[in-house]
Amino acid sequence: MNIKKVVLLLSVLIMLFTTFSVKAQNINQQNFSNIRVDELSDEQIRQFIRQVESSGMSEAQLEQVATAKGMSSTEIQKLRQRVEKIKTQTGGAATGSATNKQATLKSKDGSRSRSFEGEVDSLSKSDNKKTETEAEIALASLRSKIFGKELFANSSTTFEPNLKLATPLNYVIGTGDEILLDIYGYSEVSHQLTVSPEGNINIPYAGVVPVSGLTVEAATSRIKSKLSSIYSGLNNGTTKLSIAIGNIRSIKVILTGEVTKPGTYTLPSLATVFNALYSSGGPTENGSFRAIEVIRSGKKIATLDVYDFLLKGDLKNNVRLQDQDIIRIPTYLNRVEIVGEVKRPAIFELKNGESLQNLLDFAGGFTERAYQARIKVLKNTATERKISDVVADAFSTYKPHTGDKFFVNEILDRFENRVSVTGAVFRPGQYELTSGLTVKELIKKAEGLKEDAFKTRAYIVRLTPLNDTEIISLNLETLLNGSGPDVLLKREDVLHISSIFDLREEYSVTIDGEVRNPGQFDYAENISLEDLIIQAGGFKESASPQRIEISRRVINTDSAAISATAKTAQVFQIDINKDLSDIASRFILKPFDIVVVRGTPGYETQKQVRIEGEVLYPGIYSITRKDERISDLIQRAGGLTQLAYPKGASLKREGKMANQLDQEKEELKIQQFKKNSKDSTDVQLENKVIRNNFVGINLEEILRVSGKSNDLFLEEGDIISIPKELQTVKVSGEVLSPNTMLYVKSKGFKRYINNAGGFSQKALKSRAYIIYANGSVKSTRKFLFFNNYPVVTTGAEIFVPKAEEKRKMTTGETVGLISGLASLGAIVLGIMNMVK
Repeated sequence: MNIKKVVLLLSVLIMLFTTFSVKAQNINQQNFSNIRVDELSDEQIRQFIRQVESSGMSEAQLEQVATAKGMSSTEIQKLRQRVEKIKTQTGGAATGSATNKQATLKSKDGSRSRSFEGEVDSLSKSDNKKTETEAEIALASLRSKIFGKELFANSSTTFEPNLKLATPLNYVIGTGDEILLDIYGYSEVSHQLTVSPEGNINIPYAGVVPVSGLTVEAATSRIKSKLSSIYSGLNNGTTKLSIAIGNIRSIKVILTGEVTKPGTYTLPSLATVFNALYSSGGPTENGSFRAIEVIRSGKKIATLDVYDFLLKGDLKNNVRLQDQDIIRIPTYLNRVEIVGEVKRPAIFELKNGESLQNLLDFAGGFTERAYQARIKVLKNTATERKISDVVADAFSTYKPHTGDKFFVNEILDRFENRVSVTGAVFRPGQYELTSGLTVKELIKKAEGLKEDAFKTRAYIVRLTPLNDTEIISLNLETLLNGSGPDVLLKREDVLHISSIFDLREEYSVTIDGEVRNPGQFDYAENISLEDLIIQAGGFKESASPQRIEISRRVINTDSAAISATAKTAQVFQIDINKDLSDIASRFILKPFDIVVVRGTPGYETQKQVRIEGEVLYPGIYSITRKDERISDLIQRAGGLTQLAYPKGASLKREGKMANQLDQEKEELKIQQFKKNSKDSTDVQLENKVIRNNFVGINLEEILRVSGKSNDLFLEEGDIISIPKELQTVKVSGEVLSPNTMLYVKSKGFKRYINNAGGFSQKALKSRAYIIYANGSVKSTRKFLFFNNYPVVTTGAEIFVPKAEEKRKMTTGETVGLISGLASLGAIVLGIMNMVK
């Protein structure tokens, strides 16, 4: 293997191991003792369920991890109840997942789910570790996020110092710095000097100059003073001196306190406090984000507030670090949480003296649907919890305490001044309830009534003081013309005005028969028979304009309607012109009329049949008359050829029989795919040989004496097939080796079966039958105890059906039968004893 590939592989493995170790360390530091299920939103619970189901964990594993991480048994029980409640509300699929892995904690009756029983025991140690990690991540989803934590947890964010900037004048020079010294003007010379461990640089021809601990500005002044004795032009300005820092040194900084990864870090000397915090992962969950201390030489020189950067973009007190500086992150003093309708719900850290208004500012303020008049707060007392309300006027003066949780609710989904109008008005919808608004004024706001409005009766749906609904009926006609009283509207009133079309059955007319587009059409006033025929696409060529029949509903309004001779429909027979030109004698239709257009007597389309096989002119022929027979068609086809086999001639009749055959084929295929057990239905399906749609004919007899009853009339789609002499016999069904074999006249039915291997164990011998070449069928007959098999001819197919399997009695049925017989015997013995 190439050495470069080996090095690359090792580098990747080291990176993966480091990444996994960091994640494992972060997870192991999780503490779930402060999770309060009552304070979690439904969305947080749903997110938890999604993570649990996607990980495939069992309940026992989840409970074990939760207990190990400090979650109390009371909170676990509450979590079970919340999960079950949400799943019940969503029909058992709280997350919308297609596969419910039943990874919830427990069911309502306390019984553990056994879906993953046995799976835990088969997991390897690595699988156990992975599952435990997934469980911790799922539980961590129930925790509210700490504001600012994601800044240092985001691996894509970097705070590396820019080393390509101009050297700051206040940069303090130290051991290991490279100083670039340039002299230009009347004299030109450059030096690249490194600060020695003693803090000096050695300038050629000038000697040693101590610079450690000096700023760039102070070092420039000292070096210039040292070189003035050599380069006189530095005093009068003819020669210039420039000093810059080349390769900067590294410094060591100590991070301690509530740091995610405490320790000593080696950083560039241009690094600031943020650079060090990012390298260490930032504060822990208990660390302060607002009082990060920078200690130099035993004295606190700066205090960094991360909120200044997150909320204002201000890097105040982000001081440049020096060697042996200490960054200490203390524990937080005051931490509160705000959830609900704020733009940035999270856990925030407050300084002493900051108010609820400051907390709202940190959270980005209210959302558009927030209820701003009052905020609820859950507080911790010395012995228990209590709830308080903070009104809007007290936001700027109320001082939160650590552990407080603030809830900002939504505004109510109701209107204080809404009324609605629906139905037959030009602008239905919601309107403002003004003082003294009446029904008449609301209709005016809705641009008035439509022409089809039902004015006699309208109604108002109104809420009662108990929040029930009541109906107030009114007459719009009298209300609008002033002859009746107007009605004063109230909040949430809904005025409904019906249309006349809403209150009657939808009118239609129907046309059927010899028109191009038969069907049902909408009724219109004064629609005539001719109009309906035009809407239906006009007459077909086969249509007859005479004796068009129209049936009309009869409405019986008297007692005669219940008599046996009462009319149920009124029928009209109309004659019209085929070109629909006679307008004067139009027949006006009424709603629900049914029009039937008859066909022209004697009109028929051409019907075709096909003859194939051993005739002189095979092909398609049209039936010339209604009484045309098989013998006529053979005569038109030129008669039989010398190779024709009349005994094997068949007539295949298409139509309904063919459609039924195709349907049975599909049903048989579906059953064969779906069946999982053998029963009587399966046997019946298997015994259905694809039933032929052939009509058994005796062509020899038909040609010998034509015109008799066996000389059938032809029908459209008939196919007459006259084969050559057939020489084989086919054996199929329940035999050991179904095949096709040579026909031998001396062989009988049983010999052909034996040549196919004999009957199988499931064969129903008494029902075997033969399908002859002409489509006729003969079955086996029973005589005493013997089977009388049909004669085999050339081209025939022998089929042996399958016997129905007898179902064995189950143990329960056997026990039941024995118990019944025993009970019957006991009853008989009792009766016999009574007789004695």
